[in-house]
Amino acid sequence: MKRVAVWRLAFLPILAGWLFAAPEARGETTADVVVYGGTAAGVMAAIQAQRSGLKAVLVNPSAHLGGLTTGGLGATDIGSKKSISGLAAEFYRRIYQTYLDPSRWKQETRDEFVASHPDTVSEDLKMQWFFEPRVALEVLEQMLAEAGVEVWKGVGLSAEGGAVKSGQHLDSLKLEDGREIRAKVFIDASYEGDLMAAAGVRFVTGRESNQE
Repeated sequence: MKRVAVWRLAFLPILAGWLFAAPEARGETTADVVVYGGTAAGVMAAIQAQRSGLKAVLVNPSAHLGGLTTGGLGATDIGSKKSISGLAAEFYRRIYQTYLDPSRWKQETRDEFVASHPDTVSEDLKMQWFFEPRVALEVLEQMLAEAGVEVWKGVGLSAEGGAVKSGQHLDSLKLEDGREIRAKVFIDASYEGDLMAAAGVRFVTGRESNQE
């Protein structure tokens, strides 16, 4: 019994030190905003949060960043071109600037492309609406790096207890690789809505009826 008592007394400071240590010391990461899903919307949300002075972490279940924007959907439908603003306008301007480089053109020149696709480029606004997947990925990664966003690729929510809650409040995420990340705000920017489902958030898929 004496040996047990001595062992307990020796262990208590270690346990207390672990419990009251900073989250990073317990294998956790803390952030102001965690964006789950590396779609174009998720990338932009993380960039905006970081630029606003917050610490943002982008968690992407896939190793592929950018969703459909970097997956082949490079033809953007545009109504009023002058209505595009904010980070979207910055993205299209960076696309425009990238394609000013003659080395980017392999099958045709820029002048030939613009002549045959006049509605895809705005010389006045200095924006380009059509782009290749690799160029879109390059621009998004450049914007993330410049903003200083921490990006975790290829890791999703743990199948069991991925969303850690206190009552109705979401406290942290547990990921497949054992990491845990705690934040004040969580954004589900995934296509599937896995975080919302894991957190028990009420949501509706599809479009509402005309009556509603």
